[in-house]
Amino acid sequence: MVRPYEPGNDADALWTLKRGFETGLGEGTGSEEKQDAYAAKLTEDYRRRWLDWVARCVDEDADCVQVAERDGDLAGYAFVLPESMAFVWDAAVLNEIFVQPAYRGDGVADDLMDAVLAVARGQNLPLDRMVLDVDRENERAQAFYDRYGFEHWGEMVARDL
Repeated sequence: MVRPYEPGNDADALWTLKRGFETGLGEGTGSEEKQDAYAAKLTEDYRRRWLDWVARCVDEDADCVQVAERDGDLAGYAFVLPESMAFVWDAAVLNEIFVQPAYRGDGVADDLMDAVLAVARGQNLPLDRMVLDVDRENERAQAFYDRYGFEHWGEMVARDL
């Protein structure tokens, strides 16, 4: 079952999923340095700040964070930024989608993607598109997004501040 995130009930479980998302970004998609950098930011302060930000987003759009329940646990989540942030890319932004490894291949990611596409279709967007950032080395994610018709649309570059 996929449903909207409930900050009062789901925060600890969502944080566990977020940690899996962040540490998974470095696994197999870059150097050990990249993996260490993602893991190092997951401090208690970051947790508090991230969960507070998620709560503010949910206050603005109650459906922007969707969670998938399986066997009484949260198996995954997907996070579309609220409509007010659409001007960042002039489109809906899929900020994060993550499924616990134990539930991969069971349709959880499909259920989450269907839910966030429905949320995005309800937003008043400059362009009727959904964008996301995906590591080109993450072949599993690339294949998933390909199935949903995502196409390369520019390339993000970054630098240290």
